[in-house]
Amino acid sequence: MILTVTLNPSIDVAYPLEHLAIDTVNRVKNVRKTAGGKGLNVSRVIHQLHHDILATGFIGGYFGQWLQHQLDTEGIQHEFLSIHAETRSSIAILHDQGNQTEILEAGPFITKPDAEKFLMHFDQLLTQADLVTISGSLPQGLPETYYTLLIAHAQHQNVPVLLDTSGATLRHALEAPLKPKLIKPNDEELGGLLRHHVDKTDFNALKQDLQEPIFSDVEWVVVSLGARGAFAKHGDKFYHAVIPKINVVNPVGFGDATLAGLAISIHDNQSDEAILKTAMTTGMLNTMQAKTGFVDPTQFQPYFDQVTIEPY
Repeated sequence: MILTVTLNPSIDVAYPLEHLAIDTVNRVKNVRKTAGGKGLNVSRVIHQLHHDILATGFIGGYFGQWLQHQLDTEGIQHEFLSIHAETRSSIAILHDQGNQTEILEAGPFITKPDAEKFLMHFDQLLTQADLVTISGSLPQGLPETYYTLLIAHAQHQNVPVLLDTSGATLRHALEAPLKPKLIKPNDEELGGLLRHHVDKTDFNALKQDLQEPIFSDVEWVVVSLGARGAFAKHGDKFYHAVIPKINVVNPVGFGDATLAGLAISIHDNQSDEAILKTAMTTGMLNTMQAKTGFVDPTQFQPYFDQVTIEPY
């Protein structure tokens, strides 16, 4: 079973507009609302591809009740820790031929007692898990090292962790004694870790970057390259995953669907090539759907067959 952690879930609201007009009224006809947060997008894709998944995190208030109801409707198993504070909302405005403007609430404030309760809750769930994904931002009140704590708790039960976060929380996780099995930065996040500009078109430089000491003992580093696919390191092997040109309907959630593909294929002990092809396929299928965190399983094999993995 794959355990997905979303400490800061949200109700994701998508507003499609032909043009975003500033300092005036914008009227939206087709509003989309989903149970979101990066980890729940991961959860949904894993579920749609018929793998066992259990979602967890903090949940609270009326928005939290609505979110759990949505997961129940979709058949996604969940065991959240309830808190008094209200679960957040996140707004994505899709406008002007592919532009995306986001308004993201910080999320509830997590008290120290609730933070400690979640660690105990997490320990109990780990007894059922073969693999853990941790995604997204931390809610207010939690220290930047909180993901590092979760990784250590998982490691003590021999459960590997795939981590998708950025900034200080990612740096702390990489500097801790117990590392995640996988991280999935984009070029900007990679540059932040290395403190220099990263050219995602220069694969020789990328290969050198991924051999920096900060990535020691991290088994997988998968760098998202957008339309160019991904550049990946697994141990001492390097790969460029090449994807076909596709019709992008909604780019929101591409990285989350990619992580879902990584989780599924790593959980199933697939080959390096199959792991990367699965991840690219789930990411592509997500962008071809209007709804965030959705894929069409019937399209998996045709697009999987179009992804090529080039050793580098």
